[in-house]
Amino acid sequence: MPSAAKSRPTLPQPSPTPGKTGAAGSAAGISRPWQLAGVAALFLGLAAALLFSGAAAAREVSDPGALIRWGLPISKALHNVSLATVIGGLIFAVGILPRNANGSRSKDTSTPEHPAFSRALAVAAAAGAAWTLSAIAVLVLTYSDVAGQSLSGDAEFTRALVYFMTDIETGRAWLAVTIVAAVVTTALFGVRSLTGLAITLVLSLVGMVPIALIGHSSSSSDHEGAINSLALHLVGVSAWVGGIIMLAVLSGILTGTKAAGKADITEPTLRRFSSLAGFAFVLVFASGVINASIRITSWHDLFGSAYGQMVLAKAVATLMLGGIGLMHRQWVIPQLHRKGAALSARRVLWQLVIAELLIMGATSGIAVALGRSAPPQPTTFAPDASPAFILSGYELPPELTPERWLTEWRLDWLWIAVAVFGLVSYFLGVAKVLRRGDKWSWFRTVNWVIGLLVLTYITSGPPSVYGRVLFSAHMVDHMALTMVAPIFLVLGAPVTLALRALPARGDGSRGIREWLLLFVHSKLSQLVTHPLFAAANFAGSIVLFYYSDAFGYAMRDHVGHELMNLHFALTGYIFVLSMIGTDPLPRRAPYPMRLLLLLATMGFHAFFGVAIMGGTGLLAADYFGNLGRAWGPSALLDQQMGGAVAWGIGEVPTLLVAIGVAVMWSRADARESKRTDRAADRNNDADLTAYNDMFAKLAERDAKLADRNSKLEGR
Repeated sequence: MPSAAKSRPTLPQPSPTPGKTGAAGSAAGISRPWQLAGVAALFLGLAAALLFSGAAAAREVSDPGALIRWGLPISKALHNVSLATVIGGLIFAVGILPRNANGSRSKDTSTPEHPAFSRALAVAAAAGAAWTLSAIAVLVLTYSDVAGQSLSGDAEFTRALVYFMTDIETGRAWLAVTIVAAVVTTALFGVRSLTGLAITLVLSLVGMVPIALIGHSSSSSDHEGAINSLALHLVGVSAWVGGIIMLAVLSGILTGTKAAGKADITEPTLRRFSSLAGFAFVLVFASGVINASIRITSWHDLFGSAYGQMVLAKAVATLMLGGIGLMHRQWVIPQLHRKGAALSARRVLWQLVIAELLIMGATSGIAVALGRSAPPQPTTFAPDASPAFILSGYELPPELTPERWLTEWRLDWLWIAVAVFGLVSYFLGVAKVLRRGDKWSWFRTVNWVIGLLVLTYITSGPPSVYGRVLFSAHMVDHMALTMVAPIFLVLGAPVTLALRALPARGDGSRGIREWLLLFVHSKLSQLVTHPLFAAANFAGSIVLFYYSDAFGYAMRDHVGHELMNLHFALTGYIFVLSMIGTDPLPRRAPYPMRLLLLLATMGFHAFFGVAIMGGTGLLAADYFGNLGRAWGPSALLDQQMGGAVAWGIGEVPTLLVAIGVAVMWSRADARESKRTDRAADRNNDADLTAYNDMFAKLAERDAKLADRNSKLEGR
């Protein structure tokens, strides 16, 4: 054991029998009654919160009845728990547990699965079925609640329900969730490869997007901030709650037995999940505070309203859970292998997991009740909303001036979370590499920090704010996102750092390091990082985007806007990586080809900019032409200015990348020359001697041929 662990107090020895069934978390695991206690806490917390807030009380007008008033929140609670269980099971299968019982990474399907892996997927599959059924129930009950009528089997109710599912935003959202849940559940019953399960995990996370787009968040004053913070909150909660549920249901399997020849994987499982839970805690608490601050704008609303008091209860419960997680990490995990303390550590471990289950269950019930309660701030659009507010969700910013390129901000919490996660993870990686005694270039670290700052400025600063109302500002936003930030991020070499800092796993499971290596060598990576594909995607996607309906969709719709940011950031990053990156790639183009590709993209950007400058038709006319902007140039003139921006901004970063390629080419030639000189010194110019000998032999052969020819001519 490390010396730090020896200084920690030893846990008291347990007096009860370790395997006692009724024990509240014995050393052998958590019994079924205590696992179900978390479900009981969920419904008790839900009922108490509904009664406290009055959300379950009968409405004076269009009351759908007690069955709907209580059935809808119960269905949502079941939906949330089953979704979290699916995500938790997939996370454990994909990144925490070993797939094969023998600890190998064999892809042979005949290899016996690890019992914990099989149990995790079995529980996730059952939860997927519950997720699908509960989503259907929420869909039907939501319609009854909105329509203010009880359930019915007549034709009129059915027609109205179909209209709700196909033409109303809330109905379409829950229909999408139901479809995603059904697809994920089907995959869980049939997919066993880790790659297929990883894709299924991504799809299950996509299933949370429609949930974040409806409800209070969709019509808050800062609706994009509310949507992004809620989406981050859902991801963190699902990973955290689902992981605790998995620990509970796997508690009796993680402990191996020598007789069965199975290793004890309790400690690595808990350690890996503890790292994930730490990030999830920060994500859940921070996003919860942000989301609540958007809906609660005064201390009176926080302490004086039922909604605010339930938010406080959630915050306190989250802090308690964070404290328990800290106990896991600092006290329990280090003692799982200590002789004389391991048994008591296991007992305390499962007792803490039970406490987490109970607190999380009650907190989840409060969260569902919050969704049924009206927040203090109104969540409906004003009847006199401006055209800009209707189209973009925000009022027009003040007229753009030079100083406002620094002062007008609207925080995009999704990209701020990406930047903070990237910054913290990078610093942790650098610290680990330095502690090991290895070196890491400060130049790379500085570039990474600058890249994240530039990314934050682009997505949350004035380029984003004014990019919603000015095409020229939007083009600044786009070009900086795809051509400025990627240069600094690529020079930070994050993949190289991750591969150096993350330890390799030896139990057959796949951690972040293994997934990175798998992706780097995958067919997909070979395609998207191929120099020709990267250049074509970098240049061609601009035309496809701006001269199609995708541009208008990205301006009007929040999901479209975020997908646009993601696409152009990744496109620029991959292109710059293929040109000047040092991170590992399946294929690297020769330096002359890189320069040719850069010259081609420069010419293409110039052509695109000139085409926009000379265009007489307004792009996304139904958006930019109807904002009601009374300041600045006309929409068409501003668009033509945007073409000049595309031309000007597009050339400078590309030229800098070209200079970088030339410098790398020169250094590569210098290294090759030094290598050749060192080799010549080692073998006494054997290569040069062999080269000269070859020419000497050729000359001797030519002389013999000439002599023979002269003799033949003499005859």
